[in-house]
Amino acid sequence: MGYHVVDPTDIDPYDAPGRDFRLIGRTLGLETLGLNHVTARPGEQIPRAYHAHSEQEEALYVLEGEMAVETPEDEYHVEAGEVLVVEPGNPHRAYNPADADAPVVVLAIGAPSVDDAELCEP
Repeated sequence: MGYHVVDPTDIDPYDAPGRDFRLIGRTLGLETLGLNHVTARPGEQIPRAYHAHSEQEEALYVLEGEMAVETPEDEYHVEAGEVLVVEPGNPHRAYNPADADAPVVVLAIGAPSVDDAELCEP
């Protein structure tokens, strides 16, 4: 595979209504690491509805803005430069609050790269 320098804006957005969602890992053919660049305007989710992963460990690194994350026990507010790590089996919903002043830009990292998300009730 080698080495890759990627500008996420050079990757066509994935069909994700209402947000700019770019599948970096899949575009490069990565098999074990999910890597996505997401820009969400106020009121948009990042990247899914309330869900949990059975296998995947997930890290959401906020590059710009502030992301909110709803969990069964609490709501987290993650600012630019901070990372929220979610272990498998933990329900969550990441989003940009409707009253936010600006978009939030997030690098979403998951391993292994499996489609194991199951929708949950909050």
